[in-house]
Amino acid sequence: IRKESGRILLFDARVMLYCLSGMKFGIIGSGQIASVHAKAITAMEGGTLHSVFNHRTESAGEFAAEHGICSFSDFKEFLADPELGIVTVCTPSGFHLEPAVAALTAGKHVIVEKPLEITTERIDFMIEAAKASGKTLACVLNRRFTPAMDVLKQASDEGRFGTLTSASCYVKGFRDQPYYDAVPWRGTWRFAGGGVLMSLGIHAIDALIHVAGPVRSVRAVAGRLAHTEIEVEDTAIVIVEFETGACGVIEGSTCAWSKDAHPTRMQLAGTGGSAFLADEAFEVWDFKDERPEDAAIRANLMQRAEPGLDAKHSPAIDFEPHRRNFEEIVTAIREGREPSTSASEARKAVAVIEAAYRSAQNLGGRVMVE
Repeated sequence: IRKESGRILLFDARVMLYCLSGMKFGIIGSGQIASVHAKAITAMEGGTLHSVFNHRTESAGEFAAEHGICSFSDFKEFLADPELGIVTVCTPSGFHLEPAVAALTAGKHVIVEKPLEITTERIDFMIEAAKASGKTLACVLNRRFTPAMDVLKQASDEGRFGTLTSASCYVKGFRDQPYYDAVPWRGTWRFAGGGVLMSLGIHAIDALIHVAGPVRSVRAVAGRLAHTEIEVEDTAIVIVEFETGACGVIEGSTCAWSKDAHPTRMQLAGTGGSAFLADEAFEVWDFKDERPEDAAIRANLMQRAEPGLDAKHSPAIDFEPHRRNFEEIVTAIREGREPSTSASEARKAVAVIEAAYRSAQNLGGRVMVE
């Protein structure tokens, strides 16, 4: 409380602390993706890394020591910390609901690593919990936060493709059995929610929806062609019908061996232009009506022979899209609006994948996306 010019001004110490140091983050989980979160939070504006929880005391302690933060092995104590404002959830995909709902109920904002959850039913439960708590529930959709995606999204929003007729994505990776054996929940329906579509393809599917719009229906085939010791699909091909009438293909594989990882490709084409994206660099940027900025895009964001825009060759920038994603969410919280990667946005890709699985079980019959 301070008296100034005859007026009494009230200052909330918590607000002042927030303004000075940003929102304090805690991470649930201390595995590989948690390390990416930690780097992104450390680099971001508007947030500081504060704590980590893992029920395994040793793992939490090692992670905390590496990043200079507090560690907790008791979940209730972690959430009871009055300094903690927001948590990121880095548990296995099928274990997102429980910690997220607990954090929301404890009055914390929540960001969940992809996928938000492995079924739309579980996602809807989380959305209701967020509404009841009055806190923000968001997801990591980091492929939306690259320079190439920025210009691709802008071109789509401005109608530069004319009538969009085709929008597709191709995710061809390689996962051998030791990859699944290293983390037992991988390759299971119960905890991973699916195979190549849910684990490897979901970011590309989200990015496709982000630039091409909602999906109306799918027809899919999927199965295990190379793996024998996992439950889920290692190959899937999905024919997609968008709400706009455009058509496309989602192709995924964890059987595509390569000495170097294949790029994830997204291709959009219409009566006014075409753009083919490979990871973070364009293979094609070609529009009927040229604009001055097209030359800069071709000069700076086109594919080159040497590594540059491909994040997998540069660990130093791996966390950059996460950083931008976190900053956008914190800004949205400050402004009292939904973030661009809200729970309802994250639900869209899961709904498409669910529909694809139902179609594959129905011998490729058409399934509407709900």
